[in-house]
Amino acid sequence: MINITHKTHTLRQAVAKAILCVSSIDTIRAIQDRKVPKGDIFEFGRAAGLLGIKKTADIIPDCHPLPIEYAHVNYEIIGLEIHIYVEVHTIYKTGVEVEAMHGASVVALTIYDMLKPIDKGVLISTIYLVSKKGGKSDFQRSNRQITASVVVCSDSISQGLAKDKAGKWLVTQLLDLGIVIDYPICIPDDAKAITDVAKKLSGTDLARPLGTDPEKIGDQNGPKDLVIFVGGTGLSSRDLTPESIRPLLTREIDGIMEIARNYGQQRMPYAMLSRGIAGCIDRTLVITFPGSSKGVKESFDALFPSVLHVFDIMDGQGHGL
Repeated sequence: MINITHKTHTLRQAVAKAILCVSSIDTIRAIQDRKVPKGDIFEFGRAAGLLGIKKTADIIPDCHPLPIEYAHVNYEIIGLEIHIYVEVHTIYKTGVEVEAMHGASVVALTIYDMLKPIDKGVLISTIYLVSKKGGKSDFQRSNRQITASVVVCSDSISQGLAKDKAGKWLVTQLLDLGIVIDYPICIPDDAKAITDVAKKLSGTDLARPLGTDPEKIGDQNGPKDLVIFVGGTGLSSRDLTPESIRPLLTREIDGIMEIARNYGQQRMPYAMLSRGIAGCIDRTLVITFPGSSKGVKESFDALFPSVLHVFDIMDGQGHGL
């Protein structure tokens, strides 16, 4: 089975359709008049379909067991065809497309079995997915180009005593989302260094505006849209990132780190000790990640790409809350 432990719970929906053809109008009349010898094909089919939906993981080897929180079977007769519609909803980490199609196939087979004594020409012609919703594919990215910087806060990395892995990994993930970003910036765990970089990248350092810094921090066409600080969110005496960033925020966004900590807590019981914060410095979104590679990956999986919707809201193109 595919590993889905890194995924998040979202509302997922799917609609599947099966078409069953009979060979005679007499069969259609028998169905409509409830005169099929084995009983009401629609009620039997509905019951069988609901059971089929719930038992999908027992039949299809690679399907994950998941909670079915809504299921509905509907029918439409068009000429000599019976159109079967199966809709399934769940709030989970993987979709319900196969559950919907399995349910539709079970309904069709049940009706086939009930009709074969009176019609030897019954045919199941097709089963297919009509639509699906949910998951990250529905919340991919902002409608505009986003520029970003990753700042790694580490005494050992900034001194060349250790190699940066987490920051470089994060940059590759942001590039995959189409975000414009350069190599990570490495600075020591120092309050002034963190504050100075945050001001420069957000364009709020009036004493040294962007484009004039000799270290070329934030030297690419104005303030960054997104700045992610990696490291310094723990409880050691040198973990100073939250204290350094919070006074600069013009608007804190508590929900971002609530989601990240909740996601991490489900996988590591120490995630509750992270003190990461997030918010805006003017129009620059600033997020603080833990320093470990595992913590960075979990925070990224929890927040992206959905968090990029903040830029559409800033631009007046997205829905507010």
